[in-house]
Amino acid sequence: MMKKAVLSSVALAGVILFIPSILVTVFSDDEEMFVTPEATVQSSEAVNGKVEKLELEEYTEDGMTVSVYRSQTEGIDEVPLESYIVGVVASEMPASFEMEALKAQALTARTYIYEQLLNSGDIHLPNGADVTDTVTHQVYKSKEELKEEWEDDYNWKIARIKQAVFETGGEVITYEGEPITASFFSTSNGYTENAHEYWENEIPYLQTVESPWDTESPRFENEQTIHRTEIEEALGVRLPEGNTIGEIRSQTSGERVDEVVISGQTFSGRDVREALELDSSDFTWVRDGDEITITTKGWGHGVGMSQYGADGMAKEGHSYQDIIHYYYEGVDIKEPEESYALLDE
Repeated sequence: MMKKAVLSSVALAGVILFIPSILVTVFSDDEEMFVTPEATVQSSEAVNGKVEKLELEEYTEDGMTVSVYRSQTEGIDEVPLESYIVGVVASEMPASFEMEALKAQALTARTYIYEQLLNSGDIHLPNGADVTDTVTHQVYKSKEELKEEWEDDYNWKIARIKQAVFETGGEVITYEGEPITASFFSTSNGYTENAHEYWENEIPYLQTVESPWDTESPRFENEQTIHRTEIEEALGVRLPEGNTIGEIRSQTSGERVDEVVISGQTFSGRDVREALELDSSDFTWVRDGDEITITTKGWGHGVGMSQYGADGMAKEGHSYQDIIHYYYEGVDIKEPEESYALLDE
């Protein structure tokens, strides 16, 4: 297997790293991804136990590993880094997507775990684990799990995933020399969301861009009808009589609900989305007595790379580099040697 240079612990010794700590939830089948960035100051002492894995060495299949907490068995698997990326990409994006979209997904997965290994600041992780295999970090499935899930389709699907990972081997997305918060989601409403408007954290490379390809997604638009009591209980309000619900006061730059007033209380679009478990914060509603029909556009928080947008761009002939640079403004894609050199400066 082609050798790949990996992270070095040299940069960790005696320096303070300021890297966003992120909680990632990614969509797998019926799930989608959240990212909540928090500013964290992390010293080299706090990453003891992982330093050995970050020493300068050439990466081989038996080299650097990721300690993955398996939620079903409640044990920890030591998974070779690039094998981990394969298991993540296979869990997060349909194998039938265009190859360049799969490569873009491989870069987001690798960038996330690089940052996680460097940061190692998640106090909620089980002892000895780098990540869980759930939407809390990145969904990961083993070879055995994928064989069981894909059955007769396993061979062609895993071959495509492995190709995408191999052909981007060791590449990492950076901004001003640091691995980025590589957030992604399933389907936009036609625009991605500005990170500041969803998380209230200013992240310069996560800005609103158009994403017209998402109309091809089966989750582009969804409609559901709920009883008024569900809104009352979820939001802690009392709806008035008649057919009124609330007033949508403003929209974000990504054309999602920014602020809505319900029974005198002000909520963000994100508040409503999460409380009612809506697909998106781009929603409209119509009330007919006790029944409220809610229509959403998009699936996910909308920040970062749209997976259906990536697939649409790839179908038009765009490369994975084009996709990354489109959805993450002003970033660089670093080769393995460059990634190491940046951390060693």
